[in-house]
Amino acid sequence: MLFTQLSGHVSRLSKQALMFVMFAASIFTTLPAHSASKTILVLGDSLSAEYGLVRGKGWVALLEQRLQQKNIAATVINASISGDTTSGGKARLATLLEKHHPDVLIIELGGNDALRGLPLKASEDNFKAMIEMAKAQRSKVLLAGMRIPPNYGPDYSERFFSLYEKLAKANKTALVPFLLEGVAEKDTLFQADRIHPLAEAHPAILNNVWPHLLPLLGK
Repeated sequence: MLFTQLSGHVSRLSKQALMFVMFAASIFTTLPAHSASKTILVLGDSLSAEYGLVRGKGWVALLEQRLQQKNIAATVINASISGDTTSGGKARLATLLEKHHPDVLIIELGGNDALRGLPLKASEDNFKAMIEMAKAQRSKVLLAGMRIPPNYGPDYSERFFSLYEKLAKANKTALVPFLLEGVAEKDTLFQADRIHPLAEAHPAILNNVWPHLLPLLGK
C-alpha cells in the first residue's frame, strides 16, 4: 500500500516536472528576435559610402532594409569612407571592433589601392592584418572582391583580382567573388566618372553580397 502511494506521488511529481520543462522551453522559443540580434560592420570605400547618391540609396542601406523585410534581427554599421585604402581601413579597424563588437565584418576595400598602383604585397599584408584583428574579436569576415580597368597592364589587374580569392582561401573567410558582377559591364549603370555606380545599380550589388552574407548570420 505504501509503495503504491509513493509510486503515485512520484508519478505526479514527474508530470509536474515535465510540465515545468515544457513551459520553460516555450518561453525560450518565444523570446523576442532582438535577443539573437547580430551586428554587421561594413568597412569600405566610396562604393559603400554612397558617393554621389542620395542618402539611403546605396547597397548598405538597402541591406539594412532587406534584413528588416526578412525579419532578420541585425544592426548594420556603415563605417565606409570615400577614397579609403586598405591601409586606412587597417588603421581604423581596431577602434571600430572595440566599439561595435560585430558578429560579421564586411571588408569592401582595395579598389583605391589598385587605382593608385600601390604594391599588391602591401595591400595583401593590410588585408591579412584586418582579417586577423577581426578573428581575434571572434568576428566572421566577408571579403568583397573587386576588379579594376587594365590601366596598369593586364598582369597587375589580374593579380589584384585574384588576391581576394587567395586571401579568402588562406584565411578561411567568406568571399563575394566580384562586388560589381552584372554592373561593371553596363555603362548606363555608372555615374559620369565611370567609376561609381548609379543608385539603380545598388540593388544588384546587394544581390551579389546577400547569398554570401546569409550563412554568416546563421541563415
